[in-house]
Amino acid sequence: MDTALLFDNAVDNAVVLLPEIILAVGVMVLMMVDIGRRGQNGSQLLAGLSVVILLLGVGASVMIWGRAPVEYLDGAVSDGFALSVRLVILIAGVLGVLLSRNKLPAIERQGGAFYSLHLLAVIGMMLMGTATNLIVLFIALEIFSLALYILSGFYRENAHSIEAAMKYFLLGAFASTFFVYGCALLYGAGGSSKYTQIHETLATGGGNPSLVLPGIALLLVGFGFKVSLVPFHMWTPDVYQGAPTPVTAFMSVGTKAAAFAGFFRLMMTALPSYHDQWAMPLAILAVLTMTVGNLTALRQSSVKRMLAYSGIAHAGNILIALVAGTAAASSAAAFYLFAYAFMNIGAFAVTIALDRQFGNENDVEQSRLAGAAERFPVLAAAMAIFMLSLSGIPPLAGFFGKFLVFKAAVEAGWAWLVVIGVLNSAISAYYYLRIVVAMYFQQPEEIGDEKEPLFVPASRPSVFVVVVSVLAVVVIGLQPGLWADLLRGLGQ
Repeated sequence: MDTALLFDNAVDNAVVLLPEIILAVGVMVLMMVDIGRRGQNGSQLLAGLSVVILLLGVGASVMIWGRAPVEYLDGAVSDGFALSVRLVILIAGVLGVLLSRNKLPAIERQGGAFYSLHLLAVIGMMLMGTATNLIVLFIALEIFSLALYILSGFYRENAHSIEAAMKYFLLGAFASTFFVYGCALLYGAGGSSKYTQIHETLATGGGNPSLVLPGIALLLVGFGFKVSLVPFHMWTPDVYQGAPTPVTAFMSVGTKAAAFAGFFRLMMTALPSYHDQWAMPLAILAVLTMTVGNLTALRQSSVKRMLAYSGIAHAGNILIALVAGTAAASSAAAFYLFAYAFMNIGAFAVTIALDRQFGNENDVEQSRLAGAAERFPVLAAAMAIFMLSLSGIPPLAGFFGKFLVFKAAVEAGWAWLVVIGVLNSAISAYYYLRIVVAMYFQQPEEIGDEKEPLFVPASRPSVFVVVVSVLAVVVIGLQPGLWADLLRGLGQ
């Protein structure tokens, strides 16, 4: 009986990390397949296998969705919030793989390395959302960070890609030192690396409370770097512009989802008794992040750099939910990230298609979009939907993401912060709608003698990503309550 009970407990514990286990096994299978196909051209098989592995991870997440929260060895937990974050990251992972099937030479040559690193990044990101221990949190952070450092510089023939990877690596390593030192101070304050134990110790007046605030400050540097909070955002536009666009698309969503998931769980599980101390500094950072991100995006001529600063502003919006610090706010943040995954990756998918059309090196200037509605009507319509959703125009998904976050913040007593968020949303509408106006109401400066094509010869997977993203943005916007109920937050 004892053996049977032990086996049952082991199985229950393993289920906590079942999606991560499936992907870890998948990475090993992927590398063995790559070894077996050395010398052959193309990486279509590896891309297809990667998509299958990621879909198996999605299936595993759905399978354990309704189970009661289970903790694994005091280090990870499977609850509604973790499963919501997993879903966002896995969707971003699948769409990122599909975008890479655009006959990019570097990926064609080294597909095994690319897709293995891609799956490893997904594993680390998912672990961030499940971690309930400072040690697991740091390991998860480094797993996906190291993978993204390499992926950012995957275009080794492109100087901008190498520069982006070096900036990301050097600044990321610097931020990690702050992060691990912050973890050490919290361990010293609470006498444990487990979140709940830290909370219990500090809430009862034990431990060393004098180390808490310095620890929070150092952790904020690490998390702030990963989610691109001002003033830790300086790497973002250069890395977004220099990295391969499929990597940028995946990273722009996956990194935010993972880092915010770890940030939310740490602050709301280990340090809720210090909410009054850390809420106001985070509110100030949210204001700075939204304002600097939006104002700087106004001045950008590059589509990728505009989306980079736009992503910084969206990080400020999501941070408002953490400032509120309620279960409703964490659910709203999960919904926001879910909607953001489709509208942001969709925008990058259109950018990839235009990369091929205009022959640019990994970027598109906004001036080239003039008259795009006449030359590429389908892509222009998709881009317009993504821009409108990102700016928060109803009834698209982006509007309800902002609405739920702002609503939770008002209910928690942060109305003044919501007012600033709404004003920043109005600012963001200018540079998003500027792209729509250019596509539909401006004429290109120069038109060649040859007739312009009415569609972009993008790969079928990229077209599939655009179509799926458009449908998701519209469907989520039309049925926000359904998705909000599925995406549960901490404490629910």
